[in-house]
Amino acid sequence: MASDKTTVLIVEDEPAIVELVTFSLREAGWNCCAVQSCSEAWDFIQTKTPQLILLDWMLPDQTGLRLLARIRSDRQFNEIPVIMLTAKSMEEDKLAGLNSGADDYVTKPFSPRELLARAKALLRRKSPEHAQATMRAANVMLDPVSCTVLMDEQKIDIGHAEYKLLKFLLAHPERVFSRSQLLDKVWGDHVVIEERTVDVHVLRLRKALKEAEHLIKTVRSVGYMLSEK
Repeated sequence: MASDKTTVLIVEDEPAIVELVTFSLREAGWNCCAVQSCSEAWDFIQTKTPQLILLDWMLPDQTGLRLLARIRSDRQFNEIPVIMLTAKSMEEDKLAGLNSGADDYVTKPFSPRELLARAKALLRRKSPEHAQATMRAANVMLDPVSCTVLMDEQKIDIGHAEYKLLKFLLAHPERVFSRSQLLDKVWGDHVVIEERTVDVHVLRLRKALKEAEHLIKTVRSVGYMLSEK
């Protein structure tokens, strides 16, 4: 099965910082992409939505705050977690970043380990499906690090699409999602798939889960949810 790595977009024009951050995040098993300007970042986001953005304050074409404001005002991208990277350490600067929609703020020079810890904490809080903690429901366990699913401690065979669907539902238990929401959250806005395709993947997921198929529940006229009840 193909890996399901978290994609982080680094928007930073200092090569040394890009190299340092990229090395640290890749060591943690994340996929890193780097751009040097706000315009390049916006083009990237529209092509592939990242799970996290590390955004420098001062960039060649405009400030990171302007890009942040654009992201937060766009319905398609406004929930992407963003951590500001900046040399500005004044309290009013930090407040300006947070008030503009930044989720966290790291001042240069920073520890790569601290940045990684903050990034992991932010994903756990805002996008639990992209966190790296083991997920469980009944006798089913999913390990995001190795991209494997176990039932009663035995590895099961599961397709990549079904793995992503299970991972998302495990991260949001007892919550109903429509087919369009699942397409958006699991497959992304940039993939053109019929809503009914979700039904096929749910069927395959239930088949893979065997006796645990009851965890994936159909909510008539609404969608699907994961529930142990």
